[in-house]
Amino acid sequence: MYFTWGYNRDWYTKSTIRFRNTTTDNYDFTFIDAKAHDRSDLRSFYKLTSLTIPQYDANLGYFFNDKRDLGIEVSWDHLKYIVTDNQVIHVKGQIRERPIDKDTLVTPGFVHLQHTNGNNYLMINLVKRQQLWHSRAFHLSAIGKAGAGPLISYTISTVLGNEDPGYFHYHGVVAALSGGFKLDILKYFFLQTDLQGAWVDYTNTKLGADHRGLATHHFYSLQYKYLFGFNFPLNNR
Repeated sequence: MYFTWGYNRDWYTKSTIRFRNTTTDNYDFTFIDAKAHDRSDLRSFYKLTSLTIPQYDANLGYFFNDKRDLGIEVSWDHLKYIVTDNQVIHVKGQIRERPIDKDTLVTPGFVHLQHTNGNNYLMINLVKRQQLWHSRAFHLSAIGKAGAGPLISYTISTVLGNEDPGYFHYHGVVAALSGGFKLDILKYFFLQTDLQGAWVDYTNTKLGADHRGLATHHFYSLQYKYLFGFNFPLNNR
C-alpha cells in the first residue's frame, strides 16, 4: 500500500456556461467561451493549520500483484477554478424577460463563479507502474493512471446580485488520464510527479441563496502535481 500528499497547478480550457433560474428569479443566459484560472495559495502551505488551503492532492493506493506494477487507487484532487472577473464574454439568452446577445463586460456584480473549495475530483484509478532504473537505494519508475468519479465540489457565486456562499454537494463527473515518474528512496519513502489531463462536466451547480438556480458547463483541465509519499509493505516479498 502507499499514501501520497502533494500540491498542484492547473490550467483550463474556455467553457460555455449556462445560468438559469425560472422559479425564484427569471433568467436563462449563456456565457460563450469564458476564461478561467486556478489559485495555488501556496504562501503558507508549510503550516500544519494550512495544509489543505492550497490546491492539494491525496492518494491511497494498493499494488495487488506480485510484481507490484498494477494497482488501484482512490484519489482526491483539490483544484480551484475561477471564472476570470472583468473579461468580455459573448452573452446570449434572456435576463428578466430582456433578450441579450452581445459581447459583455462581466463584472463580479453581474456574475461571479468560482469552484474554489474546490473543483474537487474524487476518482478511482487503475495504476500501471513500469520500472526504468534501480540501484540499492533508489528505484525510478514510470507511472500511468486512468480513472473517473464524481465531482464533490463547493461553489461560491453571485448572479445578478444574488450571492451564494456555497456548500459541498454532488456537481457532476470527471474522467482523467495521467502519466509521471516515481522515485522510491530506500524502502518506505518516495517522490512523484504527475501530469494529468481531465474532462470535467458540471451538471448540478446550485446558484443563489435558495439554491434554485443552476449552472452547467464542461471543460478540460491540465494539472501538474508534485508529491511525496510513503510505502507500506504488506509482506516481505
